[in-house]
Amino acid sequence: MTSTDPSDPLTVAARWADPTRWPVPLRFDRAERWYARLAADDEHEVWALSWLPGQGTDLHDHGGSSGAFLVVAGALVEETVGGGRLRPHRLAAGTGRRFGPRHVHVVTNRDDQPAVSVHVYRPALRRMTRYRLAAGQLLVAEVAEAGVAW
Repeated sequence: MTSTDPSDPLTVAARWADPTRWPVPLRFDRAERWYARLAADDEHEVWALSWLPGQGTDLHDHGGSSGAFLVVAGALVEETVGGGRLRPHRLAAGTGRRFGPRHVHVVTNRDDQPAVSVHVYRPALRRMTRYRLAAGQLLVAEVAEAGVAW
């Protein structure tokens, strides 16, 4: 699933797949999903996320950034909008997904074991729009800004 292009976001994520090599220690937080920025440069930004069973995101985009995410432990379910409803896709450890600047999704740990993932954004994540799905239509619920909401 990775590319031979060293700047491919899934290839970048794979280079960060070992939590023992991260500049911050991996944590799990029962109150909320844990995340930490691992790296940033002119081309991309890399984040680590941990997911206890039942933890997930709201329906959101990435503010015009493209990128990828790679599940490095456990499994996650990504739901994307298609035909006016959410369509689930299970991603096990070692699998990932590239996405474009208009990608909207929900990511959740539906398993009974913790999960860990690495996310790469190009350009760096500056804004995220959260949505709700009503009668098959995406409606803006909130726009979150970097440095304010995370």
